[in-house]
Amino acid sequence: MSKKSSGGDHPAIEARGLVKIYGASRALNGIDLTIPRGQVFGFLGPNGAGKTTTIRILATSTRPSAGTARVLGHDVMTEAGAIRARVAVTGQFASLDEDLTGRENLLVLGRLHGLSRAVGRRRADDLLAAFDLTRAAGRPVSGYSGGMRRRLDIAASLVVTPDLLFLDEPTTGLDPRSRHQVWELVRRVAAAGTTVLLTTQYLDEADRLAERIAVIDNGRIVAEGTSAQLKSRVGSGTLHLRLLDGDQRPQARGILADALEGTVRLGPDPLTLTVVLATRPDATDVGLPVGRAMTRLADAGVGVADLSLGRPSLDEAFLALTGRRTGPATVDHEELGA
Repeated sequence: MSKKSSGGDHPAIEARGLVKIYGASRALNGIDLTIPRGQVFGFLGPNGAGKTTTIRILATSTRPSAGTARVLGHDVMTEAGAIRARVAVTGQFASLDEDLTGRENLLVLGRLHGLSRAVGRRRADDLLAAFDLTRAAGRPVSGYSGGMRRRLDIAASLVVTPDLLFLDEPTTGLDPRSRHQVWELVRRVAAAGTTVLLTTQYLDEADRLAERIAVIDNGRIVAEGTSAQLKSRVGSGTLHLRLLDGDQRPQARGILADALEGTVRLGPDPLTLTVVLATRPDATDVGLPVGRAMTRLADAGVGVADLSLGRPSLDEAFLALTGRRTGPATVDHEELGA
C-alpha cells in the first residue's frame, strides 16, 4: 500500500447537529464532529451510545432525522453516490462469503468494483501478501480463524483504496495476538493516506491508534481531544491500591475519601481501589497527603498489599466522562449494512 495524497481542501467529515430518531428513542441528539483528512480518529462510547448510528449516517446507509453532514466535501443527503464511491465500511462482523476462498472473495469484489481480471488478480495477491494471508488464500473462509477473517474483511474494504475507511469495532472477539495484527494493519492503512474513523470499546486500542478521540454518550459528544487531553480532564494523577483483605475495601474507601482530595473508585478486582488526585503524581507535595492516608489505613488495621502513583488512564477518563465502564461490544440500533 503506497502513500497517496489525501487531496482536497475539505475535512474528511463535517457534521453539525446530527439527530437520529427511532420511534420514541433518540439515538443521536445533536452530534457536531469535524475530522481532518489523513489521520486515525477514535470514536468511543458505551453500548448504545450512538457510535454505529453515526457511522451509518456518514456512510449514507441511513438518513439523519435532522442536522447536516458532509463527507469528503459531499452532502450525505444529496450526494450519497459520490460518497459511496470513495469510502469503505468494515463492520463489527465480517461480511464475507464463507463458501468462497479468501482469494475468490477478493476477486469477486474486484470485479464488482470494475477492475479487469488481470488487475483484480494483482490487487488480490498484493492484499493477501500485505495482510499475511497468502498461505490461506486457497482455503474456504469458513475454515478461517477469527483473526484471519478480520484481516480478510479489512483487505476486502481496500480492494479499491478508499479515501475514508470506517472501522466499526474491528477487533471485537479477537485474541490479543490477532488484535495486535489488526492494529498494525490500521497503522499501515493510515500511513498510506486513508483517513480512518475507528469506533471501539477497547480503550487501549484508541490510546495506541488514534491521533484524536471523541467520546459519545447518550447520543451526544461529551468530550473531544487527544488521549492526553482527555486523561487530564479527570485529574492529574491516580493512586492505585491493592488490599490484603477485600472485606476491608468499604472501610478503606471511607478513609481514603476523607484523607485525600479526590474521587475514590472501586476497581474491577475486589481487592483494588483507585483515587483520582487533584495533584500531579510527580509533584513535591503529593507524598504528604498520600503518606497520611496510608498511616490512617494502618492505624485502622487495613492491610495494603501494594500501592502505586501514576497518571490517569484513558479508562479512568472514560469512566469519569460517561459514568460507565466499557463492556462487551453489542450491535447498535441498526447493524451496519442492515
